[in-house]
Amino acid sequence: MPKKKITVPPSLVRTWTLSSTASFGSAVRAKGILLEIRAGLPIAVRKSLDVDGMTLTLGMADDSEDEFASTSSAISKALEGIENLPVIPREIQDILGISAGERHRWLKDGRLPSAGTRTVRLSGRARQITFHVFDPRVVEDLLDRGTVDEWREEDIAARAENRRQAAYRAKLTRSLKKAAKGPKPLGATTDEAATELRGWDEFDVDGLLR
Repeated sequence: MPKKKITVPPSLVRTWTLSSTASFGSAVRAKGILLEIRAGLPIAVRKSLDVDGMTLTLGMADDSEDEFASTSSAISKALEGIENLPVIPREIQDILGISAGERHRWLKDGRLPSAGTRTVRLSGRARQITFHVFDPRVVEDLLDRGTVDEWREEDIAARAENRRQAAYRAKLTRSLKKAAKGPKPLGATTDEAATELRGWDEFDVDGLLR
């Protein structure tokens, strides 16, 4: 039976609480901030930093005092102005409570303004992806004003109008087809008969009727 691995809690610990301005109270945003700060740390110490709720925690063994001090300093510096870190797609969806489809639709029609794009390489892959990011202050304003609810009402009204117009066009098309297949007007019948009788004079001149 394999021996159970015993995890020794770190002796050196420091925490940082993310402000609501930086995190929007979103666990997804807090994880994004964690990943952003980890990316700026040496690979060997990245996993020493973790997040629990809205709190970042750095933990190291007691024989790593110098490394702990330098890492703590780097994290504190990285957190300066972190509230201005652009909001990425999965974060804005969690913060505003919207779907990916709504994000794409509102971005396309201009209601959700982009703050630019960001290109990243997928972990362990050669392929890169590019996506739009958003200004955190714009996101904050949308959240405070409840704009998402207004946009959803606008979308419902727009879909209803589109259905009404589609039904009208379908009805008009059916009417035109029905009119084309119906009986011809009396005038048109008379004109057609007259056209067919125009050749009788020629028969008479040729003496074919005698």
